[in-house]
Order: sequence, then C-alpha cells, then structure tokens
Amino acid sequence: MIFHVASLGCARNLVDSESMTGRLLAAGHDATEDPAGAEVIVVNTCSFIESAVNESIDTILALARHKTRGGCRRMIVTGCLPERFREEIVSSLPEVDMFLGTGAYDRIVDAISEHEDRPRCILPDPDTLESTSEVLPRAGQLSPMSYLKIAEGCDRHCTYCIIPKLRGRQKSRPIREVVREAASLVRSGVKELVLVAQETTAYGRDIGLSNGLSRLLQALSDISPDIWIRMLYGHPESMDDTLIRTMHEADNICSYFDIPIQHASNRILKKMGRQYQKEDLFRLFDRIRSIACDACLRTTVITGFPGETESDFDELFDCIEKIRFDHLGVFNYSDSEDLASHGLAHHVPEETAMARHDAIMSRQMDISTENNEKYLHQTLRVLIEEMPEKGLYMGRTVFQAPEVDGITYVRKDGLTIGEFADVRIIDTLEYDLTGEVL
Repeated sequence: MIFHVASLGCARNLVDSESMTGRLLAAGHDATEDPAGAEVIVVNTCSFIESAVNESIDTILALARHKTRGGCRRMIVTGCLPERFREEIVSSLPEVDMFLGTGAYDRIVDAISEHEDRPRCILPDPDTLESTSEVLPRAGQLSPMSYLKIAEGCDRHCTYCIIPKLRGRQKSRPIREVVREAASLVRSGVKELVLVAQETTAYGRDIGLSNGLSRLLQALSDISPDIWIRMLYGHPESMDDTLIRTMHEADNICSYFDIPIQHASNRILKKMGRQYQKEDLFRLFDRIRSIACDACLRTTVITGFPGETESDFDELFDCIEKIRFDHLGVFNYSDSEDLASHGLAHHVPEETAMARHDAIMSRQMDISTENNEKYLHQTLRVLIEEMPEKGLYMGRTVFQAPEVDGITYVRKDGLTIGEFADVRIIDTLEYDLTGEVL
C-alpha cells in the first residue's frame, strides 16, 4: 500500500513518526509525501496543550477529505490525542478507521491492513512499550540533523503537565542501543545528533546508571569527531557539575544548555510541583557559566499559571533580566480538566496571561539582540542545511538549536548541504546572524 504520515507536535513525536514509517517501508509498503496519492493516511498527533489538540483535530478532518474525494481507503490516528481522550475522541471522529495510543506504535504495520473483526481502538498502558535492544528502522532522514530519542515517559508530576499520563513512567534506552542507532545515523550522513526525552538530564536514573547522561554523551562523542551532539529538554534539578563539565570539555558536544525553568516565583514553582526555588536557578546558571565560559543558555517559561499575581510575574521578569538567556520561549498556561493544576484557585484571565507573554518576549528580543552582538566579526562554525536561492545558504551555529532558535545566513556559491563551513559574522539581527565564508 501507498501511505502518507503526517507528524504533529514535538521532536519526540517526529522520532515516533520516523520509526513508524521505517516499519511500514520494511514491511513492503511505499511512502508518499502527497496525501492525495495515499491509500492509507497516518496522523501522529499531539495533545500537550489546547492549541496542539485543535491542530491535531483540524489536521485529521482536513486529511479525512481524501477518503471521500481521493484514493484514501484507510485513516489511522496515533499518539497523544487518542491516548489522552480515549473513548471521547474515538466517538467524535467517525472518519478514523483505527486509533493507536502511545503504547501501540509497534502495531502500525498491522493497523494499516484491512482486517475485519478487530478493535477500532488499541490503547495499551504506555508502560507496556518497553525499550528493547532492537534498533528500530527509521525513515525520513533528509536533513543533516536528526533527533535521537534516549528515553520515553517521565517520573515527575508537574501539575500543568499531562505527559506522565500519556507516556508513562521514564524508560531509558540502554547506552549500547542509543549508540548503535546514532552510529547508523552518522553513517547515513547525519552531522548533528539532537538528544531528546521528556527529561533528558534524568537519563539512566531508572535503570540504575550513575551520571547516565554524561556516560551516554561520552560514548556518543567517540563515534566521530566530525559531528555535533546537542541536548534538549534538561531539568534544573538533574543538572550537575559532572554533566556541565562533560558538555563543556568535549569538542563535538555542544555547550548548549536547554533547561526549562517554567517560572521564578517560589510560590508559583511550588504550585507547579517544581521542587527547586528561584535561588537554586541563579546558583545553577552561575555555575554553568563559571565552568563553561562559552555556554549558551536556553529556557522556557509559563505565564498565566493559576494564582500568578503581578508580584509573581515581576519576579519572573526580573529573573529573565538578570540571567539574560541567549534563547527563551514563552507559553501561556493551557488549562484542562484532567490536569492537577485545573483545581487551583484564581485562574488568570487569558488577556492578562497574553500581556505578560508579550512583555517577556519584547524584553527577550532586546536581550537576544544584545547577546548576538558579541558574535560580530567572529568566525563561527556553521552547519549548512538549506539553499533557499542561488548564492544564499541557511545554517546554524553551535548555539542555534534546530526549529526553536535563530539561523545563520551565508552568502556564497558552491557550499555543500550537510557540511560545516567556517563563517565570519558580518551582521546581527534580533535572533539571526549573517556571515560570509572565509
């Protein structure tokens, strides 16, 4: 059969989509990027926040039109949306032939076949999808960068987060398995491995590894000196000196610290279920900068959490002012009845949350602009990823993560996509850089 996979949501979801695609190709099916030419359409959904839920439903309904207007015979919906809403979402989407939860990705080959007398919905406990020694086939690696999932699930219980319900407890993959997959990706031409998990810095804790992420990073570093290794989705409580030094000392490990803090008011942090305080954050980032003088800091924060007062917001704003993150993302609190935070008092009006969101982003734009100025006239290594027009390339430096940070524009003829280039920075923007090849 000819199939099309639409992947929504985070980088972890993309890895799942690539794995499902790989399974289907290995089973003899053919992939297409055009849903109009597909006999089977698979939508891998996200439901982390309300906007993601709406996007998932809109995408399903839009693609379902190919069942009445095109050649699509079967539609499969996978991932977080059916896992979160279960029977509710199943009954509201009659266009969908089969639903697979987050513990059933391995059933995709069977799901696209048109067997009779089988359940329309397969929603096993996510914890039943255990890590194995098998390196699953992945497809869709058309970029010089590839995400590498090192663990699934989460053992924390932040009150605003639905992930433990959707993905189960943390399940770290064995180091040997991750290294095997990474080596395979590098052999295929990947130049940057981006490590992802729900809490990347907790890697190995569930399988009894001490300094698990440091050990994994060192093993990955040995694959090749000519690659970048980047970590996303760290946690303030599981970032220690050993890990900081590992990330700083290896030439091919990016000194890039993505550590979502979520807030800086101790009162709000407690309501969120975060077990650290504002003072801990200042100590952590001071420590990172003292050990790794070239460190790039990225974080995300939430505005409008239930009970957030102007004073709480002022504390958050002040923290951002003082730490001066290189990159920062802001999310408005997204409420839902199945969140622990839903029952908290004094929900913040949406317009107030948005005003606070905009205030932070406005200030962060200025901070980012000022931070970028230090790169002017410096020569930086850039991974060349796209050529939007002749003589113009787009790439990223070591302090620019894919999809979430700025990019570096390079004017030059004859560069190779997927290779590194030494670029002299000649101009800086709010988030982006412009340079020339020496």
